[in-house]
Amino acid sequence: MKEQLFTFEQIHIEVARNASDDFNLFHDKHKWLQITHNPFKGSIVLGFQMNTLIEYQMRLYREANHEMQIIADKQLHFSNYQIIFVNALRPRQEISLEIKKTLINTIPELTLTNRVAIKSQGKTILIGYKKETQTPLFLGDTDLSALPDLNKVADKTIVPGSDFFLKRKWMHNGNVKNFLSGSLAEQSDYFDELTHVAHYPEIFPCSLTSGVLLEKAQLENHDFKANPMVYTSHDISIDRLLVQQIKNNDKVHILVKQLPESRNNTLNHTNIMLRTYECYGLLENREILFRIKLNLVPLEEIIKNLSSKS
Repeated sequence: MKEQLFTFEQIHIEVARNASDDFNLFHDKHKWLQITHNPFKGSIVLGFQMNTLIEYQMRLYREANHEMQIIADKQLHFSNYQIIFVNALRPRQEISLEIKKTLINTIPELTLTNRVAIKSQGKTILIGYKKETQTPLFLGDTDLSALPDLNKVADKTIVPGSDFFLKRKWMHNGNVKNFLSGSLAEQSDYFDELTHVAHYPEIFPCSLTSGVLLEKAQLENHDFKANPMVYTSHDISIDRLLVQQIKNNDKVHILVKQLPESRNNTLNHTNIMLRTYECYGLLENREILFRIKLNLVPLEEIIKNLSSKS
């Protein structure tokens, strides 16, 4: 597929971070200066913003290539994103998004796969895959049936008998529209009040996990200025049938759990240990809307690693 060119402005970042409750200093047009040894020289685009741009452009690609019918006929109910962040993206940097031709695999299960890449100024910003499957590619074996009634668990607390931090979020059409616009997606392709159309995008509910992680860290007295963290990867599986059921004011229980750090789980070609989180979005009936495995690392460790190589 021909590369397409896009540009995020600061206003796109403002709109997206406000819509998703992401108060990370990296995205703030003023407070980025408060981050110790910040190498980015300004605010940066949200990872989930770029994921949503990919989601929207993949939707257009699937429609143009008549692949939505395959997805429906073969019951490929799970939409999966496997994203690796290579460099940060600043506002006003022109970027190219490349979507490679769809590959159809049948082993171990039927899968539609597209390689995707975002590049800017000769550098790779992110690389990854968009895959359509019958079962979730990530965290598919998770069983959350033993959890207590989440409606009775206090918000912003640890769920009894588990390692999960709970935060409740409510879906609002206005926030979703803003997030779509902030991600360079056409909101009218999802919402039309005159014809009573309201189709939620896949990534928006997932994007709320960033704010939840920030709230968890805040309760743990994390110093966002002295010890900032950056994403290195997102592995996301979304149940598209459940996405189709979301309505305005629906509640989503977001669960996040940090895994123990390990010398066996490090950033590629370095000894930097990854901080890995498992995240889930559960609807009112406890069905799992999304599953995400996130990897973060301290910015300080990345800077040290780069300095050692120079």
